[in-house]
Amino acid sequence: MTNQTTDVEVMQWDIALANLAKEAYQKKSEPLTMDDFTELANEYHIRLDDIMITMFELVIHGEWIYEGETEITRGTLNDLYVNGRLHAKDLAFFTGAWRPAT
Repeated sequence: MTNQTTDVEVMQWDIALANLAKEAYQKKSEPLTMDDFTELANEYHIRLDDIMITMFELVIHGEWIYEGETEITRGTLNDLYVNGRLHAKDLAFFTGAWRPAT
């Protein structure tokens, strides 16, 4: 019997939150804003920073596009995520719009 090692790609984001954002986008039929993400967080009793970390990861991996003045890169996320959580003041700079890449 041969021993084979397979690489399993681990998602860098929460799939359920990614699907929630995609459904919100489809329902709205236009790009999402921080207000939309805040509403989702409140409606589903989810931490806003959990949603936004997922959104940052989706942008970094090319799954979503962020159109705004602040560029989202791995460095951007690392700089914001210093104390283990994102805070509203950290997210205030992201006034642009979010949409799926495909």
